[in-house]
Amino acid sequence: MIDAPAVQILGRADALADIGRLTSAAAAGHGGVLVISAGPGEGRTALLHAVAASAHDWTVLTAAGFDDERDLPYASLQTLLTPLRDRIADLAPATREALSRAFGGEPGDPLAAGLASLSFFRTATRTRPVLCLIDDAHLLDPHSWRAVLFAARRIGTERIAIVVSVPAGAEPSGFPVHRLAPLGPAAARRLLAGHAPDLAEDVAGTLAEIAAGHPGALIDLVRALTPEQRRGYAPPPETLPADSPLRRRLAAELDSLPPRTRELLLLAAAAPDAAPDTLLAAAAALRAAGRDSSATNSNATSGDGPGSSATTGDSPGGTDGLADFAPAEKRALVTVTAAGVRFRGPLMRGVAYAEMPVARRRAAHAALAAVLEGRGARLPALLHRAAATTGPDADLAKDLAGAARSADPAVAAEAGRYAAALCPTPAEKAGLLLSAARSAWLAGRPHQAGQLIRRIPAAGGAARVRARGLTAEMSLPEGRPGARDVLLDVAAELAESDPGTALEALALAGEAACRSGEQSRYAALARRVAAGWRGDEPPPVALAFHHVAGLACIADGDEAAAFVRLRQAVALADRVAEPGPLLRAATAGILIGDARRAGALAGRAAVLAREAGASVLVPQALELAALAGMAAGDYPAANEAAMDGAAVARGTGQPVLAGAHLAVLAVLAALVGDRDTALARIASVPEGPSRPLCEWALALLDMVDGRCPAAAERLLAVVSAPPGPGSALLRVAVVPHLLETAAQAGVQAAVEPVATAFDRWAGRTGQPNWLALRDRCRALRADDGESAAGHFETALRHEGEAGFPRAHTELLYGRSLRRRRRNVEARTHLRRAAETFQLLDAAPWAEQSVRELRAAGERVETPPPAGPALTAQQERIASLVAGGATNREVAQEMHLSPRTVDHHLRNVFARLGVRSRTEMARLLTAR
Repeated sequence: MIDAPAVQILGRADALADIGRLTSAAAAGHGGVLVISAGPGEGRTALLHAVAASAHDWTVLTAAGFDDERDLPYASLQTLLTPLRDRIADLAPATREALSRAFGGEPGDPLAAGLASLSFFRTATRTRPVLCLIDDAHLLDPHSWRAVLFAARRIGTERIAIVVSVPAGAEPSGFPVHRLAPLGPAAARRLLAGHAPDLAEDVAGTLAEIAAGHPGALIDLVRALTPEQRRGYAPPPETLPADSPLRRRLAAELDSLPPRTRELLLLAAAAPDAAPDTLLAAAAALRAAGRDSSATNSNATSGDGPGSSATTGDSPGGTDGLADFAPAEKRALVTVTAAGVRFRGPLMRGVAYAEMPVARRRAAHAALAAVLEGRGARLPALLHRAAATTGPDADLAKDLAGAARSADPAVAAEAGRYAAALCPTPAEKAGLLLSAARSAWLAGRPHQAGQLIRRIPAAGGAARVRARGLTAEMSLPEGRPGARDVLLDVAAELAESDPGTALEALALAGEAACRSGEQSRYAALARRVAAGWRGDEPPPVALAFHHVAGLACIADGDEAAAFVRLRQAVALADRVAEPGPLLRAATAGILIGDARRAGALAGRAAVLAREAGASVLVPQALELAALAGMAAGDYPAANEAAMDGAAVARGTGQPVLAGAHLAVLAVLAALVGDRDTALARIASVPEGPSRPLCEWALALLDMVDGRCPAAAERLLAVVSAPPGPGSALLRVAVVPHLLETAAQAGVQAAVEPVATAFDRWAGRTGQPNWLALRDRCRALRADDGESAAGHFETALRHEGEAGFPRAHTELLYGRSLRRRRRNVEARTHLRRAAETFQLLDAAPWAEQSVRELRAAGERVETPPPAGPALTAQQERIASLVAGGATNREVAQEMHLSPRTVDHHLRNVFARLGVRSRTEMARLLTAR
């Protein structure tokens, strides 16, 4: 395996893995070729340099193609083989002669040159395997390229590995290709940090967005920043700097286009969401305006005025005008559809816009504004008017702010930013910037939100206080220390002057109600804010009041009153249609143990957040849905929500929240005893607020392995830890497992206060699933067998006890009965447990149940038959495999280990009665 630790190859693990497989095979005598495909500046050269630097046990031959050497026969081959020239004497005479002619620049016989190159490579492998690294192979002189390809097709039994890099679209046929993908957000930030350690986080986010994962662009951007820009105190660049080599290459491609095509691309860059007919109409208006400015009386009378169409391209929306896009389409610079014009990438769009003079850009925006206004697209027209305006305009700022209120967050952020720039007064500007920042954050662009907050003027008054609250709110999912303290400070400052914002801050800081050092402060602040309660507030505000009041009761230690207020908050959720208040109601539902209601509210919040474009709230809603599903015993629903949430959180740049979803998935895997998957997921969870969930997962694995003292120690630490995200549910959800392990470890006394609190809380919920768990815990704490049996029987009578939790209760009851020598009764419960665990694919728990069955006197050769039904996870694995995915791809998609995927796939084959992927795909298609 090639080991290349240099910063230039950050995010290239897949490429290095492919090169590692190639070199491992070549070292064993199975030579091969790998083509690395990527665009200019996307890391091809850096990757090859890093591979060369790490190939210590290889004879490394390198060459690169140059456009100005393409007419020199065998120039590149000479460069490639020069390190081996001292071995020419070992070659056969005919081979020596062919290479000598090639080194002399004689075109000669291509076949002889290819054979000579192959023979030379073979000679070199006598001491070490050979690694050939050829960069920009498409620029090799044709004679060298043919010789290399000839040799490459004949090295199957040699210790030779050849890696060549070419631009996308120039790949030679017949060889495996690895297309370098854009760098992910984390790798992009690490690359930026390597070049500018003092780079502000939100500035790094902006540069990563501009570069779209392009390594060369990231380096060009960060190197051009001023010290003020690096720290975020000056506006960041909007595209590549003027002296960027990559920008010059992109600009050269644009310059080669006809003028009308360049004009259309300017308009498309200025209005990326506009349809082609809108762009054509704006182009016609631009040309008409240009003719008006230079028209004379003579040409005005000849029909060349703005009302005529002297050329077919001036026909707004006409098919002839679309032909002006063709040169750019042929060069693959843009893709034109009825919906719009999509550039090859954001870098090309940025350069297309920046390369036009400022006056021309403003004229383009003015033309677009006129066309869009005439078509009734008010907000887009206002945005283009703002982009064309050069000074303050209070009326336009007011119109933009008004139109933004009904827009999705991404558009509202842009409108607020323009409105703030046009606003003449600091106080109004501050409010508009704050509103724009909130919209940017909701749209999943926290880096933009941070920069907008930083631009709020010092004279912004209360807006600056609210901005501190927004900054704290943005950092809550990341578990940053001090965020809740800031929210409490904001609530204290605004309790009388802005009770709405103070109420929101208290709702967000809710976990402070459970912290011993902050409970009295939280309760006092809640009472101050509640003094403004009138009783006629709209449902979202009333819901927040009840939610905060319930939390204040928790802080005061009045659990009964807290349940009353939190139930009122949940009841109001049916009258709310905004995702934020619904998240609050879902949290209240979890606090009162109504997991199914909480899951439904969280799911509804996720749908509404998606529809509204509030992408940052979607993974938060899905986290609550996953936790609620787990609490309700609906593990398939919890698994689906957490899978979806992890993907969305990563896509919106929230790695810590993605880690929370992975931690939930780790617990779900550990619950069924899937050690490999649980450990793989835990390893992917960053340090932070989700670690207690990981500790729960590890404790469950300890339980599976019979290490009850270790499990009890972990779980006791979880319930004793300071409050954090999800801790309200976690503190009660782990108690049944804590009591079970404590009983077997002989440390019941240490957990008695926790058991008493859980018993009281579960009773207040009135929910069958929690009541069943309460009675199971009472059985575990019972002093005698008859009392335990009574509690177990009561637990199993609750209608909410089903699935895995019920099977676990059956196992514990059966084990208790067996130990009291009531084997006949024990076998009934143990058999049910084994059957359920087998159906749920919880093999370790099924094995425990079978061992207990055997100990109770039943002959069990194999676990009870599972039947043909697939679990939800098996269904998803089967559908992915049937669609052509490899085990490795399924593992990446579902956050599983490849070994676990293989295990599940074998079970799927057995349950469906098939022997191959093809048979399974046919069967699933026919179902």
